[in-house]
Amino acid sequence: MRTSRYLQLMATITAELVGDMQVTISSADHTWSADEPTDVGGTDTGPDPYELLLGSLAACTCITVNMYARRKGIALRSVSADYTHEKVHADDCADCDEDLSGFIDQVSARIFLDGDFDDTTRARLEQIATRCPVHKTLEKGVVFAETVFAG
Repeated sequence: MRTSRYLQLMATITAELVGDMQVTISSADHTWSADEPTDVGGTDTGPDPYELLLGSLAACTCITVNMYARRKGIALRSVSADYTHEKVHADDCADCDEDLSGFIDQVSARIFLDGDFDDTTRARLEQIATRCPVHKTLEKGVVFAETVFAG
């Protein structure tokens, strides 16, 4: 089995409903919250689940580009990423496979790189930006192993 030096063997997150739609999320060292906007019955005390997902993707993109630039000695001044999620009809998706139908999830990105580098290096950084581990996970799809306990 091939392994990567970036392989994270396991990440564990716990979430607990603490209000009507408010959720407290925790890992070993951090706690944060999620909620839904008021127009759908939440109290808007935190990002909604799709915002958290996009935030994970944006953070991973920025970190991956920065790590690559540092390792290669590239003078990267800044990197930022804007991600948008929307449901679009497969017929309206220019980059989608032909066998898709109905509505699909589409994530769009705008990634901004600033630094002292040539066009070849910029092109390589653009490639790296789409190869962060979270992007790869979402792109490949996920296999779920779920157990639901009811008391």
